Amino acid sequence: MSEKADGLKAMLREVLAPMLRSDGSDLYLVDLSKKELRLHITGKLSGGPGTPAVIENVIAPAVAAIDDRIKVFVSSGYLVPKTAERIEPS
Repeated sequence: MSEKADGLKAMLREVLAPMLRSDGSDLYLVDLSKKELRLHITGKLSGGPGTPAVIENVIAPAVAAIDDRIKVFVSSGYLVPKTAERIEPS
């Protein structure tokens, strides 16, 4: 795994997952490649009116701080993609 991928996973675990959990949501890693990061959110932010703002103002800038070339895709809802791995806050 690359250094940037390790940094992204650490940021998900140490920053975003605890932040979302404190708001009643869980974060899942669906896929990570050199060009894309796919996440899924369940709980309070799954499809709520604040979800786009959280993605645009919190998740995307946090990812860009590590690698601004990675495109971020975030889905949400009760059904979690089969390949997704729940990010446990550290």
